[in-house]
Amino acid sequence: MQATGLCLGGGVQGKLCCAATPVRSRGASVKRSDSSVKRTESLSSVFKTGSSHSFNTQVSSSLIVKKNSAVSGAQRSPSLTPVRMSAGKDTPFLTDHAELISSVETFVFDCDGVIWKGDVLIDGIPETLDMLRSLGKKLIFVTNNSTKSRKQYGKKFESLGLNVTEEEIFSSSFAAAGYLKSISFPADKKVYIIGEVGIQKELEQAGIQYLGGPEDGDKKIDLAPGAYMEHDHDVGAVVVGFDRYLNYYKLQYATLCIRENPGCLFIATNCDAVTHLTDAQEWAGGGSMVGAIKGSTKKEPTVVGKPSTFMLDYLANKFKINKKQICMVGDRLDTDILFGQNGGCKTLLVLSGVTDLKTLQSPENSVQPDFYTNQLSDLLAAKKVAAV
Repeated sequence: MQATGLCLGGGVQGKLCCAATPVRSRGASVKRSDSSVKRTESLSSVFKTGSSHSFNTQVSSSLIVKKNSAVSGAQRSPSLTPVRMSAGKDTPFLTDHAELISSVETFVFDCDGVIWKGDVLIDGIPETLDMLRSLGKKLIFVTNNSTKSRKQYGKKFESLGLNVTEEEIFSSSFAAAGYLKSISFPADKKVYIIGEVGIQKELEQAGIQYLGGPEDGDKKIDLAPGAYMEHDHDVGAVVVGFDRYLNYYKLQYATLCIRENPGCLFIATNCDAVTHLTDAQEWAGGGSMVGAIKGSTKKEPTVVGKPSTFMLDYLANKFKINKKQICMVGDRLDTDILFGQNGGCKTLLVLSGVTDLKTLQSPENSVQPDFYTNQLSDLLAAKKVAAV
């Protein structure tokens, strides 16, 4: 597990990310008995009528969990190599997609590696989201990427042909602004930003003064003998997020604010080691920027993105959602899955992003989701079964 620093639970500081107790899988893989024929007939009628209430009721009443019963595998997307269903010593491969869907009211999705990779949509996503919406499920999208605001992410979803509203999107840039508001950040104080326009827009929306960000991307320091760098003593917080224009000027400015301004906060949007800027390879993530400031200040940040539960607590309160009725779907063990486990949610790992099967099964991995599957569109197997 690589997440470090201070995590927030309901806005309370002091909870160490690395100290979170991993939640083991809640049991063996769910399997169905010979009564699956009857269940298939009932599911078929539900998908034809589009009744989410009937779906949830009929699936719950018709499921019979029986030991040693056989389960047939669902057809896999040709874009990903199928994983044998017996794989995974501690985490069961998801076989009963319908039961998982019927057991929760809300699906919370990570974006990079789950919905898209870079600017490329992962196969089967539109159909999967449409199916879940047709069954009355609430869908929420949570990303640690701070480069965009919620409004900007809304435009990205739209450009990929997905109908997602701004109210359904929660980014770590929004979480940073939300956290500062939750602690009544003084109106006369400013925030210095290592990051991009997403943080700026969310701070502006929250009415918080800021400086830095992309505007400091071209600034350089003259290291002539006796050089001395001035900084704004009214900076009360430094927010560090992913920054493609990071330079020495920003590092020094942020370091001076944290070390010399009394009570200056050090806030990280996330500590992700890598990110998906393109679908061709992984790129150094926001954690590398945060690590630089940790190194120069010898201080640990308050982390507002995953695996901190700040965003989860916020959306649960906003939408009046019972966390036990949430399934967190992600591609990272140390952020997405731990995020869901810290919040008491069910968890589903998809192998379409950062985490591969070898990492999941590694003896060094202490984070075990409830289930794993190849990609999100595997959930469409529930609809295929119903159509038989």
